Amino acid sequence: MGIDAGRAVGASTDEAAPLTLRSLAISALVERLVPPANAPELAFLRDRAPSFSGDREKWREALRGCLRAPTAADAPLVRVAAELQLNLLEVLAVALSAAVEDDVLIGRALAYLQTPISASRPTIGLLVEAFPDLAPPGLTPFQALVAGDAVALGLLARSDPQAPLAEQSLFVPLPHYLGLLGRDATWPGALIDLPPSHEVGLPESVLERAARTMASLKGVRQGTMVVRSSSPAEARSVAAAMARSIGRRPLYIEGDALAGLAPWLLLRDLVPVFIYDLGPGQKRTIPLLPGYGGPVLVVAGVDGVVETATGGALSWTLPIPAQEERRALWTRAVGDGELASKLAEDYRHGSGRIAHLGRLALSAARAAGRPKLAPADIATAAWQGENGLGALAQAMPEPISDEALVLSPLLRQDLETLVARCRARDHLVDGLGPSAVTRYRPGVRALFVGPSGTGKTLAAGWLATRLQMPLYRVDLASMISKFIGETEKNLAQLFAIAEHTEVILLFDEADSIFGKRTDVREANDRFANAQTNYVLQRIESFDGIAVLTSNNQSRMDPAFARRLDAILEFPPPGPESRRDLWLAHLGQGHAVERRDVQRLAAIADLGGGHVRNVVLTAAVIARGKGRPIQYGDLVQALATEYRKLGKQLPAELRGALA
Repeated sequence: MGIDAGRAVGASTDEAAPLTLRSLAISALVERLVPPANAPELAFLRDRAPSFSGDREKWREALRGCLRAPTAADAPLVRVAAELQLNLLEVLAVALSAAVEDDVLIGRALAYLQTPISASRPTIGLLVEAFPDLAPPGLTPFQALVAGDAVALGLLARSDPQAPLAEQSLFVPLPHYLGLLGRDATWPGALIDLPPSHEVGLPESVLERAARTMASLKGVRQGTMVVRSSSPAEARSVAAAMARSIGRRPLYIEGDALAGLAPWLLLRDLVPVFIYDLGPGQKRTIPLLPGYGGPVLVVAGVDGVVETATGGALSWTLPIPAQEERRALWTRAVGDGELASKLAEDYRHGSGRIAHLGRLALSAARAAGRPKLAPADIATAAWQGENGLGALAQAMPEPISDEALVLSPLLRQDLETLVARCRARDHLVDGLGPSAVTRYRPGVRALFVGPSGTGKTLAAGWLATRLQMPLYRVDLASMISKFIGETEKNLAQLFAIAEHTEVILLFDEADSIFGKRTDVREANDRFANAQTNYVLQRIESFDGIAVLTSNNQSRMDPAFARRLDAILEFPPPGPESRRDLWLAHLGQGHAVERRDVQRLAAIADLGGGHVRNVVLTAAVIARGKGRPIQYGDLVQALATEYRKLGKQLPAELRGALA
């Protein structure tokens, strides 16, 4: 009495069809539960089932054969059953539950068998009766199903939890059912892989380390690696490269719907990648994924702490690519090797930023009808592309020319040295001794000190213009929050975006947040000191360029001085500098004689900001009269400016008001 393979599931001719877990499950139903009736539903089951003529041992041997050499349709279930260590009863329960989902007649037949229970999916009671001898030793069939790993890990789910257990149906959740068919599904709060448009090209050194890292996690149950970067897109691309290095795909998880996730990860060859947005002092513990033993990745920014259930996790902070690697990335992004070399030398952009700016610049050039890019296109793209700084800082896009910046020769020389320091920061320590190389960070921090109106902010704009980098003035009032921890979080976000986008940060009146720490007399002092401590630590590790301005250096925290790469004094201008300021603001279209300019420079002791106000007010007066600016217009405007300052116009100039 052998197996009638010609009546196996899927057989439409007299040719023998391979046995499957589905056909064997139906065969057990027919031989143990189907009565000798002529209902069409029962006839359908008999027609779908291979016959073993009651020989249970042959049936079991056929089942073992299906598990040893599964068909293509059974391979996903056999593989995940081995990973989850499911028992035979659970395997057949999954096979039969999945069969109902795509074969309506099987569901009708089960509903007929389970009358009066209205259930087209197999009930626990039905499965226990059909497979009573498949439970592991020491467990009843009922226990093997209800308390087994298939239900506990979410590969099978129980419907109608208020009903008696024996009457509850089992079903395969939709993502798992599609996974058994070799197809993807959606999961709440999760995304499989990255859309091609969001992929970031990565340098070879990063790809090599990604492969080595994943190899090191092999064999470590839920071995974890935290990938840190200021660029979320770049970090996600690295996670994708790590997953693909072992033949899998990343699943980016931002939600908390993790119950039942492990079987789906195994079915679709996915690596879980948790996405955490952490601020300073915040901590997240990576949740356990029962049933999943593969690697776990986390994508996070540079702040916060990520732990596993058993302690700390390994961490990898993505570096800015070396200049030669940046050149290769720029070449890939813009297609011009010569331009790529210059961009790699001028900018310390990461992989994600290079790809983004390349796309923006190429689109703009094509829209303008230009086939070839220029360095200015990249600078324009850096300004025009959204970078997330708008809510944290004010853009200052106006270029500042050499002629617009009137300074003493010594101060101008100091500024030129600062420009050189910024340009050389990538290779500054090459060839130097170990003490210089140790703990070197390529960031540049400069403090501009001097009274209001002496050109500190203008000099920051000039610096950004020379370096062809965007300049953003930080609104410290919007940074400082009354809520504990929010100020640090705002600053962390600011620094992270600035590092990723390679912009210059300008902290005007920086002593308001970089000021001296105070003695702790009340809770507010403790929180204020905590903010200062965080800022001092973060600006020291900042990889970008930061310019701070202050009216008085003595207000700054002394510990901050050693963290500065340059301190530039902006003294009030002397008579010669004031003359140059007047001429630089007046330009060529005026009617003021040179001796009158000299007179103003000698008598009116004002800085550049005040001179600007005076010239603009004089321009309003002159245009109202339809003529160029005259000396009397300047004196009249000067009187207005002095009143704003709460001072009297110098007596030597009052005669010009008549």
